[in-house]
Amino acid sequence: MRKNPVKQALKAGKPSIGTWLSLGNITAARFLARAGFAWLTVDIEHSLVDWETATHIFASVADAGCTALARVPANRHDHIKRVLDNGAHGIVVPMVNSREEALAAVAAAKYPPVGNRSVGGAVHALNFDTTANEYYARANDEILVVLQCEHITAVENADAIFSVPGIDAIFVGPHDLAASMRSPDGKPPSGEATTQVMKRILEACRRNKVAPGLHCGSAEEARVRIDEGWQFLAVASELRFMLNAADEVIRQVGLGKQTGEMAKY
Repeated sequence: MRKNPVKQALKAGKPSIGTWLSLGNITAARFLARAGFAWLTVDIEHSLVDWETATHIFASVADAGCTALARVPANRHDHIKRVLDNGAHGIVVPMVNSREEALAAVAAAKYPPVGNRSVGGAVHALNFDTTANEYYARANDEILVVLQCEHITAVENADAIFSVPGIDAIFVGPHDLAASMRSPDGKPPSGEATTQVMKRILEACRRNKVAPGLHCGSAEEARVRIDEGWQFLAVASELRFMLNAADEVIRQVGLGKQTGEMAKY
């Protein structure tokens, strides 16, 4: 059965760099899977990607030798089971704010006796280059489990959440985290407040021996974060790459209008 190199790298304390797939384009995923990223995450939470398209993207990424992850729409057993049964090598679970929610997410990703994932599906074994029986026997060891810390409540409950067995990485959603820190009148948090919260998350990850992760807007930011000790790093998205390249062309030829903030990721 194919090993999960992202899981191995994180366990060894090494950084692992990937990006987000939000357009639901199989051809774009095929190219990016060969571009050198360690992993690609299909965003099923905030995008138009449907289940069938996600399944084809997982296969395209896996066949290229890259690691296919899925951000599920919500922390639900059926969502987690479905992406794994359809070939994802791991999951990213949004908005996990309590130990109970963390336990539920991990359980949904693991077969008994560790968890409560039910046995079924077929294409999952294809993406791990193995037989169905071997997949059922060894999937618990190779599925990557990433939980998102994207609300101030999760930061306050960090040790209770991060200490749950079976978590490979904690992934910060910086925009949602900042939104949860707004004052009653809607004022965003200060830069210093945000910096301090990020330090708290990083320290909690270290205490609990789980890889810290973060979505970065650029390669420059990713390099800074690696130096700080962050490991599981997403850089932009296929959409952001396209818009950044378009911006540069428009700037160079002097057309004036640029894409600017059409998309955050």
